[in-house]
Amino acid sequence: MEIYQHYREDERPFIDQVFDWIDQVKSTYAYKLTDFLNPREQEIVEQLVNYAGDVNAAFFGGIERAERKRGLIYPDYFKPEANDFGLRYFQLDYPVKFFEIGHRQLLGALMGLGIKREKIGDLIIHGQAVQFVVASEIAEYVKLHLTSVDKAKVSIQEIEEHELFEPEEDWKLFSGTVSSMRLDAVLAEIFKLSRAKAVSYIQKGYAKINWKMIEQPAYECSVSDTISLRGYGRAKLLAIEGKSKKGKWRIQYGKK
Repeated sequence: MEIYQHYREDERPFIDQVFDWIDQVKSTYAYKLTDFLNPREQEIVEQLVNYAGDVNAAFFGGIERAERKRGLIYPDYFKPEANDFGLRYFQLDYPVKFFEIGHRQLLGALMGLGIKREKIGDLIIHGQAVQFVVASEIAEYVKLHLTSVDKAKVSIQEIEEHELFEPEEDWKLFSGTVSSMRLDAVLAEIFKLSRAKAVSYIQKGYAKINWKMIEQPAYECSVSDTISLRGYGRAKLLAIEGKSKKGKWRIQYGKK
């Protein structure tokens, strides 16, 4: 398929899935609701919907700056509303004087219940408040079974969309140089590691690009890639500004 040439090899299975969804919408003339998609997947859906024509796409994750959103692929006659995205919202009650709950602990607790990542939206930490978004089809299961996070006993209360906190945009901008756009070189620059340590982390499965684990140090990074490294945080490659006189690539990136 000609469209494949515009995407990476590892994105082909998702592209095939999106085309299946588009065909389903066209043949049934009914909308298709997806699981939660990361920003790169949302971008692909939007591009393929525009390419295919005769259908539309919309995304919603509960808050304006939601990172993970469910998608709706729908025919022209349909007008999506917030309720169509099948979202439910929760906040944890826990002994805040004795425990601190972060993204990693909350995600681990939810997935420890056997819930797939695709059914979980954004996890929102606002001071001591801990909120999260899930697909409506698993909401009752979560309410029944989520009783602890790490070592903290918790109870959960369902909240309304307007009660969700809106996280602030907190990218800090940096610039640097790399010998190549290989993942190991880019990781070493962004997180101030030796090249050898970056290779080790990648091979252990600690690195992700666009929310997908990458275990090849030679993987080529591109502009707009979101790069994360377990234990170090997340970064976004904002620009590649050409080569320096010494033959190194000048890059700009944001870090959280």
